[in-house]
Amino acid sequence: MRFDDRFLEELKSRLRPSEVIGKAVKLRRNGREWVGLSPFSKEKTPSFYVNDEKGFFHDFSSGKHGDIISFLQETERLSFVEAIEKLAAEAGMALPVQTPQDAQAQMKRQGLSDWMDLAAKWFAARLHDKTPGAQAAREYLKRRGLSDQDVADFGLGYAPKDHTALKDALVQKGAKVSELVECGLLIEVEGKAPYDRFRNRLMFPIEDARSKIVSFGGRALDPDEKAKYLNGPETPLFHKGSLLFGLPKALKILGSAQTGPELVVVEGYMDVLACQRAQIAAVAPLGTALTEEQIDILWRRHPEPTLCFDGDKAGMRAADRALDRALPKLKPGKSFKVCLITGGKDPDDVLREKGPLALREALTVTQPFVEVLFKREQDLEPLDTPERKAGLKKRLRALAGQIEDKDLADSYRQDLMDRFDALFRREPTQGFQRAPFQPRGSFKNGKFIEPPIQMTPEGGRAAQALSRALDPMSAVLAQGLLDHPDWMMDQAEALDAYGLGDPALERLAKTLVSLSFSTSPLDSASVNRHLQNQGYGALLSEIQKAALRAASPILAQDISLADAHSRWLKAFNAFARLTALDRALTAAKNEASASFDAEIFSRTKLERDALRKALKSGQIFEVDADD
Repeated sequence: MRFDDRFLEELKSRLRPSEVIGKAVKLRRNGREWVGLSPFSKEKTPSFYVNDEKGFFHDFSSGKHGDIISFLQETERLSFVEAIEKLAAEAGMALPVQTPQDAQAQMKRQGLSDWMDLAAKWFAARLHDKTPGAQAAREYLKRRGLSDQDVADFGLGYAPKDHTALKDALVQKGAKVSELVECGLLIEVEGKAPYDRFRNRLMFPIEDARSKIVSFGGRALDPDEKAKYLNGPETPLFHKGSLLFGLPKALKILGSAQTGPELVVVEGYMDVLACQRAQIAAVAPLGTALTEEQIDILWRRHPEPTLCFDGDKAGMRAADRALDRALPKLKPGKSFKVCLITGGKDPDDVLREKGPLALREALTVTQPFVEVLFKREQDLEPLDTPERKAGLKKRLRALAGQIEDKDLADSYRQDLMDRFDALFRREPTQGFQRAPFQPRGSFKNGKFIEPPIQMTPEGGRAAQALSRALDPMSAVLAQGLLDHPDWMMDQAEALDAYGLGDPALERLAKTLVSLSFSTSPLDSASVNRHLQNQGYGALLSEIQKAALRAASPILAQDISLADAHSRWLKAFNAFARLTALDRALTAAKNEASASFDAEIFSRTKLERDALRKALKSGQIFEVDADD
């Protein structure tokens, strides 16, 4: 959004700098100016001045100088537009709109916002009612260590059990039921009158970057309630994927931090409150894994936020989701650190049990993103066989390939491979002596005679079956699906009909198809574990060997995941077409001579032979270069 000079001057003229800045800095009158302690550095003697007549502030300790817009940008880490929006709301000015539709939408959002503010005040008042539900909510907050001042500072409240208590209160204030449904406060079910969405819950206001309440989160007080936490739905005011709980207060803490400010991403509402009570800038996603938009919001405020998760299984699952979502977006100067609190504790537990200092210290124990990523892959399965070690290496390379920034992807690939090499570069255990090499057999007349291999008939048949070379390109197709099972989600029907181009892989293809319908979500580690348990271990090893021998561009490490998928799909479609042509030729040979068309048969055979040659030589990837 663009703002002309006229709008900006009008905005500044409506607000006194001493009043805006005085909300964050304690000021006292000093002649024609206001003076206070610097919000940007530690000092005992005031050197921070605000001049209402000239409309600026100046901080002699840090040298910073500016107007009310730059002050909010500095102290609350707001963007220019966010600072303008917040100041405009404070000044009672409508933001410039370009069309009548924009003006109407803005007016509608403002009306909904007013009802959200009234709802927040109503919830806060209900927390002090003398009802059993309100008393239970107060006792819960007391057990969590929140004082009355904390409750007021965070705007906490209580939603009564009554199905229409909030609805009745706001309708009396002039609200339309349709408006309350639209802003998510009421639920509308066909055939029933709308009723309150939040009932018998501790209420947490959710604010946008301008500190405007746009939704609520409610924690159930009844232990039998199915949904422990409940957020408001998507509305014209609230888009949960583009907001972070606690962001406005976290930005104020960041702005007032003296040295080394940190921005921490935690899992829940109470963790955010615990951190902010300890003067730690913390936010939380709103019931989902971090979205790309939330990651961008974090990076605008801090180059390397800390992802903090509980050390239990649920916390590790949340960490995995965050790692996977953030990995492709990493770039030079933009990353994350990871903090895993041990002992099954969360930040709120640490604050209550050990105090603010212990919590701040716990959050300084972090690991680099790449280290946590490597450790996760390392712990997926025992690394006790060459196949599993090779599987780890392949997974690490695939992860590095997901990073969109090519230079950083190369750096990650090198770092992960260095860690892989170091993992298996172990010194012999003390006291262990490697046995000297003893050749099987003996020398006779200067020649080494190897003894015959003893093998059971069953073993001989198995060895003979596995020794038959798989079709290299078929092996590449199979390896692609083993590394990226999600590739078959849109190809399951074709995979079931045409297989992977090699009869030896027919049963494997059928199993993969069945997995695509029974396993959700699909991931490489779980699919490979399932196949190992189903007796495919030897075949998987042969597939990997044949795929490596093929040196196909599908498995090349210097291309993106999207390019690899595109090449795999081209080869798969070619094999499917080849199988269809083979079947058509076989059917034509078996038909009666009266219906046999020699010309069609000849053309089909030519197409089949050309396609087979292109697949065998790799030319399939050289044609249609513009695809």
